[in-house]
Amino acid sequence: MTGKVKDKRWPRRSRISSKNQVTIPVDALRSAGLESGDEVRIEAKAPGRIVVYRADDVIAKYAGDLTGVYKPGYLEQLRNEWR
Repeated sequence: MTGKVKDKRWPRRSRISSKNQVTIPVDALRSAGLESGDEVRIEAKAPGRIVVYRADDVIAKYAGDLTGVYKPGYLEQLRNEWR
């Protein structure tokens, strides 16, 4: 047998470093659907409880919300006025 067998009975633990950094176990990240490079928000919810959320993508959240606000051709007309 090679390597150590992981014990699934105990939750994964991390330690807070002297720089206040914490390593989040990979299986916890995968279960949450988070991956390397994702931006996250951190919130304190209660004493001893911190929650990590995926940060909202503002562009994706609001893209397309103003469809139909302007009549067809109006924006092109405005752009032509700037030339």
